[in-house]
Amino acid sequence: MAGAVFVLASLSQGFLAAPASAQEACTTYTVKEGDTLGAISNIAYGTYDYQQIFNANRDLIAASPNALAAGTQLALPCLDGRLRPDTELSSITERETKLFEKTRVKTTEYTPAIRLVAGDGWFPFTDTRLKDGGVLTRLGLVAFTRGGNDRETRLDWVDDWDSHLDVLLPTHSFDLSIGWDGIDCSKMDLLSADMVRRCNEVELSDPVYEVVYGLYSLPDNAFGEIRGFAELNGARICRPDGWATADLEVEGLSPPVVTYVQPRNADGCVEALLNGEADVMSIEIESAVDSMERAGATEKIQQNPYLIKIASLHFATHVTNERGKEYIQMLNRGLAEMRETGEWYDIVASTLVEANAVSN
Repeated sequence: MAGAVFVLASLSQGFLAAPASAQEACTTYTVKEGDTLGAISNIAYGTYDYQQIFNANRDLIAASPNALAAGTQLALPCLDGRLRPDTELSSITERETKLFEKTRVKTTEYTPAIRLVAGDGWFPFTDTRLKDGGVLTRLGLVAFTRGGNDRETRLDWVDDWDSHLDVLLPTHSFDLSIGWDGIDCSKMDLLSADMVRRCNEVELSDPVYEVVYGLYSLPDNAFGEIRGFAELNGARICRPDGWATADLEVEGLSPPVVTYVQPRNADGCVEALLNGEADVMSIEIESAVDSMERAGATEKIQQNPYLIKIASLHFATHVTNERGKEYIQMLNRGLAEMRETGEWYDIVASTLVEANAVSN
């Protein structure tokens, strides 16, 4: 939810111009001239949310976002998340997890519980409707286990995101907050005071998950098909309250050059677009598609075909919390193992399948 380390992806025009031809999930798809990720996803899965395609091809897309062109082969996961129909998708429900359980090893040494905090309703990343609280929480709790956690782990929900960084982490009321984007702190001269403070006071884990940020507008809006962020000068940009704006600030998009519209959540950004209160919304695609579908606005709002960004999500601790830093190291060890074994993808895929069932 904080500012993000983004990779700008101005993909080739041949990849973005028009709807894809028919294809099915559970196959390998060869990109054709005129394809878009959203169109490929809509035909294969019935949704313009292409996060699942990104997850299955993350190394290809994230490593060379500007080189994705006609002829590129993309894996289209099965509806249940498997990459191929002849493979098994591991079930996270069969794994031993330690969230909500008193797992402290008997010892004479005092070992405090790991205290985690998340905000509810950021679907499907941190949301109490999903098992273990969503994609990020589930990845984190398994990573702790793989990283050697032998103590009780507790998760609480505080929906006031700003309070996580302003109060809860600095006072050590909680050790880690779940779901903050990384900030490019090498460009602090371009950042607002709040983003600079986050650079100085917050320590982040390795990336837990990567998301795709899109730029959305009504079809007749003048900012709908711009090709560079500088062209947003004068725009009213919607980004939910508590979501940092560092990625836009480094593009020179700070007030008064632009005006930020900051409702409580992504639903508010969709409403702002429909009511003419914002020119564009800049949010990650899963929240965007979920909110547009809920508002019945999927056909009324379009994604800019030329500007997308890839952002990494992290666990955060305060720089004064030594235990928090220790827990981040534990988390990082577990994440590295999960990436290597493929467990990371299994957990993400199975959770997104669950999320699709809940949203439908």
